[in-house]
Amino acid sequence: MTQPATLASDYSNEVAQEPIEHRFNPYTGIAGEDFAVLAGDTRNTSGYNINSRYDPRVFDVGDNLLLTANGFAADSAQLISVFKNQLEWYHFDHNKALSPQSAARFIQHLLYGKRFFPYYVYTILAGLDEEGKGAIYSFDPVGSYEREQCRAAGAASSLIMPFLDNQVNFKNQMDPASHGTEKRPLRYLSLEEVIQLVRDAFTSVTERHIQVGDGLEILIVTKDGVKTEYYPLKKD
Repeated sequence: MTQPATLASDYSNEVAQEPIEHRFNPYTGIAGEDFAVLAGDTRNTSGYNINSRYDPRVFDVGDNLLLTANGFAADSAQLISVFKNQLEWYHFDHNKALSPQSAARFIQHLLYGKRFFPYYVYTILAGLDEEGKGAIYSFDPVGSYEREQCRAAGAASSLIMPFLDNQVNFKNQMDPASHGTEKRPLRYLSLEEVIQLVRDAFTSVTERHIQVGDGLEILIVTKDGVKTEYYPLKKD
């Protein structure tokens, strides 16, 4: 049976062909002299829809290690689950804690092993190194990684990272005592300074980015273990 012809319409070609934009909610890691901080907001969004106002993205995975794998939710959950499972096997086989250096290398193998069908996530690992100093490792989806003093990634990283570069790495800052002739010397920030910086960064981002908000969850690792702090953010 022949289908009836469709009448031409002036609107027949007005089908939206807008590109789909994928965003990762922001998360931030900062290393201190004897601590490391990993923080992220708790809003889960799809486009302009808020799916959840409390969706944690930063996890205490054991052995004083903090891990976030943010992006495609299923890949994030899978990577965290695989890491936790392998950490249990590591304890069974070696009867000792996993160091951040070894954990970073292992995550690299996990990500690189999936390079042809990669986890759609960006990952940050935080912990204390063998000298007790804070360590932050950042990864791309296929396993390339580096140790850094601070790192922001996700939807609002372009807003947060310049702020951290200036306030943590002291980039583009001059020593006032030198009358602008010498760079400000690097130093470790205190935990109180880092917490305030993270809160200021996320509070500012909520004014500019609609997919960030609801709550700020900060995980802090020290020699005494891991503790969590929560601060409310804008809900509109």
